[in-house]
Amino acid sequence: MNTEALTPLTLDLDKTPPRSPRERLGDYVVAGRTLDKCRSALLGKNGEYHFDCPLDNFFFEFTGIGADAFREFVATGAGDEDVAAWIGRTAKAHTRTEIVVWNNTMRYKRISEMPEELQLFLEDYIPEVVPPERRHMLRYWFDVYDLEEGRM
Repeated sequence: MNTEALTPLTLDLDKTPPRSPRERLGDYVVAGRTLDKCRSALLGKNGEYHFDCPLDNFFFEFTGIGADAFREFVATGAGDEDVAAWIGRTAKAHTRTEIVVWNNTMRYKRISEMPEELQLFLEDYIPEVVPPERRHMLRYWFDVYDLEEGRM
């Protein structure tokens, strides 16, 4: 692991949340957030955040990139642009249309459209992290993250 290169790129997730899952890194939503969590986990600064969680796995499944391969590349200390380029070279081939459709499917995925185990998890998680007066703002899965982390 290239700690010297990785350290200045790494967020302390006890102090600063990772990027919104809506933000793109390269062509993909979720990728930037996954990168932030991976870097932080490598340096033990991930707080309550988990790398290789269900959200990350949606990205890994679509791209065909394994969490271990992603972690290994990130550990080199690569910057955002280098990681985006690596994802572009490593991800299974998709047309631009397929990527855009996947991005939009993720951005606008309703909780009711998620696998049952994630719906069960969110049923208890949402009342813990989203104040009652803001729950009316929940429309999509990504809203949970953005409300919890103060972006909405």
